[in-house]
Amino acid sequence: MIHLPLSDTLCALPRPYCPDSVPSGLFDQAMAEISRFHCQHTPGYEHWLNANGLDAHDLEMLDDWSRLPPIFANYFKQHLLLSSTGAEAMELTSSGTSGQRSRMRYDERSLGAAQFMVAQIFRHYGWDTPNTPCNYLLLSYQPQGHITLGTSFTDQFLCRFAPAQRVVYALRSNGTGHQFDVFGVIQALQAFAEEGLPVRILGFPAFLWQTLQQMQTLGMSDLKLPPDSLVFFGGGWKTQAAQEIPRKQLYARIHRQLGIETARCRDGYGAVEHAVPYIECAHHRFHVPVYSKVYVRNPTDFSLQPYGQPGLLGFVSPYISSSPAHAVVMSDLATLHPGASCGCGLSSDWFELHGRAGTTAGRSCAMAASELLGSH
Repeated sequence: MIHLPLSDTLCALPRPYCPDSVPSGLFDQAMAEISRFHCQHTPGYEHWLNANGLDAHDLEMLDDWSRLPPIFANYFKQHLLLSSTGAEAMELTSSGTSGQRSRMRYDERSLGAAQFMVAQIFRHYGWDTPNTPCNYLLLSYQPQGHITLGTSFTDQFLCRFAPAQRVVYALRSNGTGHQFDVFGVIQALQAFAEEGLPVRILGFPAFLWQTLQQMQTLGMSDLKLPPDSLVFFGGGWKTQAAQEIPRKQLYARIHRQLGIETARCRDGYGAVEHAVPYIECAHHRFHVPVYSKVYVRNPTDFSLQPYGQPGLLGFVSPYISSSPAHAVVMSDLATLHPGASCGCGLSSDWFELHGRAGTTAGRSCAMAASELLGSH
């Protein structure tokens, strides 16, 4: 496994939301190191820098990483961009059973860095409970053989933080694909409430909303899941965007119908093209961990937007060596805010999401999954 000492040091910092704990200059040095690595090991990357007014020597003195030319996340849907370490690395994809896929390779170093970040954030919030068995409801795809879908891979990984007593999937394999089993999900929740173990609900929010709606339609009594249960969403609503429920309203329904406190309902933002985790605080804001920096760009001229102004969401992080995705711009619109404006106690900046830019959204895991809502 390759060793990039500065990047590895940054990605192994144990305090994910404490900017003051980051050694002075480490982020800049780590970004210079990973950028030099891609100049040397990723075909065409140095030419990409040159075309955008930089060369490898400029990296040593760079301290404004918004100047590093990013790659649009959608570009990964047409091209598999690899360094020398990505040639034999594990491949993950971004879409479900059909449609446009982003194909990304994660070498052992890059995957380990991303998973370490998740582990540190889970520990920060007290969700790493190795001595407390849980029942799991996974609002995602039941695996069929080797897992390559990014969301399924993530859900499997998240089950490591508390021992699994039982695992139920919302999107059940039917031999030819997957089908949303809303009544199976309801039965599982009823059984979990009776069994009394903490419940962890992970995955696409649209499926839990559909389940709550079905329970209400059937006139079912509200459930009372154990107080240390956890709801952790990832993915989004995508093709169900017209039916998307504001998170505050969704969390209130979860509290009423399942008995889980709203502070233990959290959303996560991430993508197969950028695996650094952005997880809601107790006030439901996406704070930026010390492993990355966030830039919001004006869609018309790509200039940086100040706090409070919406634009395209971009990230830089030195975590990935298998693909030149250490500087990316997403197709999501967002607004960046200073950390102190949240009030949760974290000092790192946070961003709010406004949805996808453009009129023809690229397909993703959640888009393909949400189409199954109409066929349950």
